[in-house]
Amino acid sequence: MNKQEKDVLLSLAAEPYVNQRVLSERCGCSLGMINRSLRSLMDAGFVDDGIRLTRKAAEEMTAHRPKNAIILAAGFGMRMVPINLNTPKGLLEVHGERLIDRLIRQLHEVNIRDITVVVGYMKDAFEYLIDEFGVQLIYNEEYATRNNIKSLDLAVRLISNTYILPADLWCEKNPFAERELYSWYMVSDQPDAESEVRINRKGELVHTDAGETGSRMIGIAYLTGPEAGLLRERISLLCADPKNDDAFWEKALFEDGRMTVCARIAPGDEIVEINTYEQLRELDADSNHLQSDALDVICGVFGCRHEEITGIQVLKKGMTNRSFLFSVRGEKFIMRIPGEGTDQLIDRHHEAKVYQTIAGHGLCDDVVYINPENGFKITKYLEGIRVADPDSVPDLKRCMDKLREFHEMKLTVDHSFDIFGQIEFYESLWKGAPSVYRDYEKTKEQVLSLKSYIDWHVQERVLTHIDAVPDNFLFCKGADGEEELQLTDWEYSGMQDPHVDLAMFSIYSLYDKWQIDRLIDLYFEGDCPKETRIKIYCYVAACGLLWSNWCEYKRSLGVEFGEYSLRQYRFAKDYYRYATEEMKDVVSSK
Repeated sequence: MNKQEKDVLLSLAAEPYVNQRVLSERCGCSLGMINRSLRSLMDAGFVDDGIRLTRKAAEEMTAHRPKNAIILAAGFGMRMVPINLNTPKGLLEVHGERLIDRLIRQLHEVNIRDITVVVGYMKDAFEYLIDEFGVQLIYNEEYATRNNIKSLDLAVRLISNTYILPADLWCEKNPFAERELYSWYMVSDQPDAESEVRINRKGELVHTDAGETGSRMIGIAYLTGPEAGLLRERISLLCADPKNDDAFWEKALFEDGRMTVCARIAPGDEIVEINTYEQLRELDADSNHLQSDALDVICGVFGCRHEEITGIQVLKKGMTNRSFLFSVRGEKFIMRIPGEGTDQLIDRHHEAKVYQTIAGHGLCDDVVYINPENGFKITKYLEGIRVADPDSVPDLKRCMDKLREFHEMKLTVDHSFDIFGQIEFYESLWKGAPSVYRDYEKTKEQVLSLKSYIDWHVQERVLTHIDAVPDNFLFCKGADGEEELQLTDWEYSGMQDPHVDLAMFSIYSLYDKWQIDRLIDLYFEGDCPKETRIKIYCYVAACGLLWSNWCEYKRSLGVEFGEYSLRQYRFAKDYYRYATEEMKDVVSSK
């Protein structure tokens, strides 16, 4: 049977045959197609002369009948900022009902009781589902570092006549059925410029080309027959390759540019994937999950109502914080919300003092609002900005000129940033757990031995940015139309040797040695004393260990930084060696 014939068979199983016109309307195809399909089904023995299902049809229905469901609910849901992140997306309430509860009840309505939920972020919050609905929970401990392809891999053995769905959907009508005859993937009838699939003339789901608008992917699928077996194999193969860690599970459905399953088209207004605050607000303006400390702050600062805050758009999650763009009365702003564990890492009172100190010096736009108690910060949104390109020499020259200009202001605050003290502090946050690096103690001892050389060669301490990395140098259009340069994100800033900023820029950019030397030459305009260069190498080693320890703490919170973390540890080891070798050369030359 082809897809059209199976759809006709499913329609006949749902309601008795009246006439071909009624059947045509129910199946959404032409009378000619209905006529051909019925003849084919009769010839194959699936319907009799009275257009009634035969025993053979009943056996076919039984063979492909839905047996179970897998719900993927492990993710952070970071795009839901500014909603307070103490609720996984699947547990958000719409019209007084949790999203995942509604999905489970809809599965129960079609007699699907074998339900497995793959959890990760705040896994314990889903425990009630076991008693209330009799579901099975599987824990994805890698939810912070791998996408939902890993979640499905943990339940891959269960895929056989199976519904697969995300937990963050609100379905007005039940998308599931007691009878299915073929594998499908659900897309909306609404276009989506960001979708990677479209329906071609043959009714197949194929990859979109560059610039092509596709169909919104809903995420619900049904797998049966050979497609279920193929998906099991492909999920396991893809998960075995680390390059697929960021992949969505749907990648396993593609082969030669098209999905191996049919398209199931759903009305876009009946199924909503809730990814953002505004989507939730549009669906249920009275949802108790719309309460947000961040939005309350915005209302207080601008004297507006919640509904006047529009255009909410989550920006790329930073290494320390989460930020979102919003508009109030036609003006755009950015609000920063401190990330996980930030209260342990940053003194927000110190940060507020820094912003007071740099105000009016042309280093960055003055903040609109900052709260030294919780770290919430609001700044104006700069149109058409770009960050510095660490591989562009013209950009690097302008960045180093700006950095030198800042350092020469010799601004002061009453707190400092102690690199070696912070190394010990971040290590203390591990709460006695050993480092993931087996030679950590030796590396730490080597780095600490550089402190005496650094202290001997520090000439002055001024307000230093500390986090002067390429992403914090912002190029933007000035009032005269010329490109201006600002330096943003001052939360780690304090009194320190200004040359620390060169080391920080270098290690964040994952520079090789020649690139670090090039940066030093640009800052010093080709006239850096040998002893100062060695001191900067020492800072590279110390700062590498500092951020390696920081990454190890963040890892304990479920936040991974991959190559960045490993490279920071390598900076600690490699630049201890470079610095000590250069010290020996200086001694021998004397």
